[in-house]
Formats: sequence, C-alpha cells, structure tokens
Amino acid sequence: MKVLLTGASGYLGRYVLASLRAQGCEVVVLGRSLPAGFEDVPLVHCDLLDGANLATAVQQAGASHLLHLAWTTEYGVYWASPLNFRWVDATLRLLQAFCDAGGRHVAIAGTCAEYDWAAGYLREDATPYAPATLYGVAKDATRRMAAALCAARGVSLAWGHIFFPFGPGEATQRMLPSLLRVFRGQAEPFGVNLAAYRGMLYVPDAANALATLLLQGCKGNFNICSGQPALIGDVVQTLARLCNADPAPVLALATARPGDPPMLVGENTRLLATGWRPAFTLEQGLAALVHSTP
Repeated sequence: MKVLLTGASGYLGRYVLASLRAQGCEVVVLGRSLPAGFEDVPLVHCDLLDGANLATAVQQAGASHLLHLAWTTEYGVYWASPLNFRWVDATLRLLQAFCDAGGRHVAIAGTCAEYDWAAGYLREDATPYAPATLYGVAKDATRRMAAALCAARGVSLAWGHIFFPFGPGEATQRMLPSLLRVFRGQAEPFGVNLAAYRGMLYVPDAANALATLLLQGCKGNFNICSGQPALIGDVVQTLARLCNADPAPVLALATARPGDPPMLVGENTRLLATGWRPAFTLEQGLAALVHSTP
C-alpha cells in the first residue's frame, strides 16, 4: 500500500501524516511543502489550485490510496471564502487524476457543517444534509460528486464528517487557545456559550480515525467525533483548573451568539464499528494542550 496525502502541512494533516507513518505506511505528500519534522517524506510538488501538472504529479506518485485533506482553512475566513469554489473543482480534478492513475481507495475530509445543525445530534446516514454556509455547501457538493465519480470508476470512497478537533497547533484565535491566554493572565476575559454542547475530539484521535478509514478501505459516510457531548461550561472550568486559574471571570460573561446551536454533537456508530477508539479522554486532551502551549 502506498498513500498519497494532501494537506499534510495543515493543522490536522501533520497528525494524519504522523499516524500513517507510525503504522508503517509508505506515504507520498502531494502539495507545495512538507511539515516541519517530516523532511524525509517524499514530496511530489504540485499546486492543487493551479493543477497544471496535477495528472502528471499523481501518476508520478504511483499511490494505491489517497487521503485528501487540503482545503481553505484560514480561521474566520473559510466559512464564506470564494476559495471554496476552487477547492470543489480541485478536489474533483484530483479524484479524476487518481482514478486515471489506477488508484483503488479514497478517504476525504468532510465537515459536520454539511449537516442540518437544527438536528443537534447528528447521525451518520440519517440526519439530513442542509448546510448553512458556503463552506458547508461546497463540502456537501464535493461529497455528492465524489461519490458519483468513484462509483462510476469502481474506486471505494470513505467520507469523514469532522467535528471540532482540538489540541496543540490549532489556530490561536480559536476558543481553547484564547481561553488559555485568559487563564494565564495574558488576555482579558471574554464570554462563551457555557450552555452549549459540542462534540470535541483530541486531534491525534481525529487523525487516527481518518487513517483507519483509509487503511481499512472503509466505504460511506463517517462522523469523526468522540460521540460524547461536551458542555462548554465544563470545558471552561476544566481548562481553568489545569491552569490553576479562577474560571469566574469567564463564567460571569456567559454569552451566546445569535443562531449559535445549543448542541452540535455527532453519533459515531459507524466509526466505532471499524474498531477505532479514542486514545485520550477530553480532560487528557485538554491537559496535553495546556502543557504543549507556551
């Protein structure tokens, strides 16, 4: 088995690359650069959004399996970025090139934003798809077209709806790194929706889940999540305790943005059926984040 990986330099991609290597996979990265610490991994240089040499690059890689993570991910921008349109096109061209090169199995990173968030508890192959953002619509359209393309070419496809991975290396503007700065006295307190539930998953566990879908040749849609609701108020208090800080200033500013769903939690029955299990509890993941963040 030879794996072609895109998005290796991204937040999740670095963990996926580490997971694949730890399991003895031969990995080739397709993209513009390698993540730090993986300079020994073969790189086939290609700008996926340009795609001028895409077919040649995929043929050169000679991989039997493709794990596609690359997409626009700039914090606070990707939800409505016009680049979403270009990534739909890039992904489908990549899939076409992979099929033409004799590829056999594909796993692609989707998002929980493809679902109808009004459902709250989002079930694999049961909750309706009704994305409310450009990002979600783009991923939803890509999933549908990718499924049709792979079916027509006899290539198996696993699609992972990813829920809120957290851990070392995540964008500093996100909630947990921002709270860390508050609890360390480096930033002013701010309010969060303490009553909301989210399906949080420590990022190495999310990476291992995606690797599992690829290496087992899984087919269909899978929620990449813990399956356990995490109350944001509890997360805030746990993080404060791990920082030996008082959570009261944050708790006193409890707020909810208009339209913020009270629950966004995924069922992960199909993922668990593969034998995958998270290696870390929520608190263990939070502790690792605290200890690894300067």
